Amino acid sequence: MEEQQIRLALPRFTYDDAWTLGTLLVGLARERNAPVAVDIRRGGQQLFHAALPGSSADNDAWIDRKRRVVERYAESSLLVGTRFRAKGKSFDTDSRLDPDVYAAHGGSFPITVTGAGVIGSVTVSGLPQLEDHALVVEALERLVATA
Repeated sequence: MEEQQIRLALPRFTYDDAWTLGTLLVGLARERNAPVAVDIRRGGQQLFHAALPGSSADNDAWIDRKRRVVERYAESSLLVGTRFRAKGKSFDTDSRLDPDVYAAHGGSFPITVTGAGVIGSVTVSGLPQLEDHALVVEALERLVATA
């Protein structure tokens, strides 16, 4: 997962790039009939949001909780949760962060720009956490290939 974050750094991330990434994610989700919500942020600004059939407001709440983990740790929400579990700890209790506000479950990934660091996040919610994470990674791989 650490390698993914290095490999998926972008040379830039514009409004158009956010649209491209968001539509890539929506397209992949539609192909798979995935009931997900998608969110892309740069700094404090939401640049893209979509909710597909079968998703709900609960997915938006999960997006917010997973995104906050990325904002706090500058790493994917899955990586943060995995690190806690590898130490035999629980993120919900051992991070000392409110689990109603933070969730170290897969699906939120930092948007990293080479030379600038983490500038935002892309988050998917609606599938099991490993599938949410994999969907985001697949879309970022496609975006990086065209950048």
